[in-house]
Amino acid sequence: MPELPVKLYIDKILKECRNTVRHLALLSGPVKEKALRAMADRLAADEDIILAANEKDVDAVGKSYEADVMKDRMKAAVARLRMTPDDIKEMVERLRMIADLPDPVGAVTSRWERPDGLQVSRVRVPIGVIGVISELSPLITVESIALCFKSGNLCVFRGAPEWGLTQQAIGTGLREAAEANGVPAGAWIIIDRPEKEVAVELIRSGKSLDAIIPRGGAGLRKAVVEQAKMPVLCNDGGLTHMYVDADTDMPMAQNVAISSKVQKAIASNSMDTLLVQQVIGRQFLPPLINRLLEEFKVEVRACPKTMALMGQMAMTGHASIIPAKEEDWQTQFQGPVLAVKMVANLDEALAHIVAHGPCLTAVIATTSYESAMRFTREVDASAVFVNASSRLNAGDSYGMGADIGLSGSRLHAKGPIGLEQLTCEKYVSFGSGQLRFPHPVPETYFDAIMLKRP
Repeated sequence: MPELPVKLYIDKILKECRNTVRHLALLSGPVKEKALRAMADRLAADEDIILAANEKDVDAVGKSYEADVMKDRMKAAVARLRMTPDDIKEMVERLRMIADLPDPVGAVTSRWERPDGLQVSRVRVPIGVIGVISELSPLITVESIALCFKSGNLCVFRGAPEWGLTQQAIGTGLREAAEANGVPAGAWIIIDRPEKEVAVELIRSGKSLDAIIPRGGAGLRKAVVEQAKMPVLCNDGGLTHMYVDADTDMPMAQNVAISSKVQKAIASNSMDTLLVQQVIGRQFLPPLINRLLEEFKVEVRACPKTMALMGQMAMTGHASIIPAKEEDWQTQFQGPVLAVKMVANLDEALAHIVAHGPCLTAVIATTSYESAMRFTREVDASAVFVNASSRLNAGDSYGMGADIGLSGSRLHAKGPIGLEQLTCEKYVSFGSGQLRFPHPVPETYFDAIMLKRP
């Protein structure tokens, strides 16, 4: 039987989702917690099945690169795809951690009483049907499904096709474990069709999806933001800046800079641009740049002042410091590349951050309270850190547990998108007959009706 055209296929899936999401939003916290624990147990039990499916995915990718003269590309692709028992263990632990988090649905965030006796409250409710388009590993598949499910949302997940069989094995186990523990069928959807048009149709399904989340590189984010016909959560496309003030603890500042860049260079919150106040440049920059080049193999792209300070360093066995181009100050590298610039003072640093925004994460290394407070007040970013690594801009660092990504958007939420940020709020009010005045019924008639009551 021929497959449905992609548009009809997506429309059919999303129509079923709209019917299911109402029931999903009403699941109690204990039911969701029990289901998530059962899902974790099932993943642990299915380890051999998942790894066998993953091996088939790895073989398929390896064969697709057989004719490629660049063997390094094949090795990198295979290494990216291959899963280990530790990866399964991480998925299981992530599910159990999400199960332990408090259920945000139904939480009353504020309550007050009006002079007329009306009791008003704001209550957390699910967003609805959320699409997730991912280029990342199956850990992101499990995490996205679990976070959406715990927050009462229905996740429509479209993963990278090269992990197709792996995701099928994971999805089957998760679905069977959940349905055996009181979760309605269709509580999430893993789209298994590999065509690129599937992602395009999902992005354009504004009438059926309430929000969409891109989880991947800059190209994916750009495509989603430009084409989406619904709100985009987790648009983490801004830059990460760090400014080192003249008044600073230099060893601490160096450690913060290295952590911000090297701890996970491919992360969206790894440092892209380092700004250093010129008066401490000679003391601070040479030791730091040497460490970045020699120990961590980071390519440094520097401003003319930094180039003059460092000289043309001919380092053996790795890339040397090179002059920065104008586009480097606008680039979110997500890799072992760092742009370095010396600035006259905090004013110039702030002006640079504004001119080369948007800013996802900002860091200042300083011992000056005035500089720290001014930086936190004036920098427009999803998170601002004083004397701490930019890599801490994540849900687990804030005590929120897992997050589904970072958002630099001014709307809905900034920073990590965790369980609370996957909900919205509605007003619930309790009254005893309160009316909006002037009432359309004449007062005399209204009073007469009231008098006739037994």
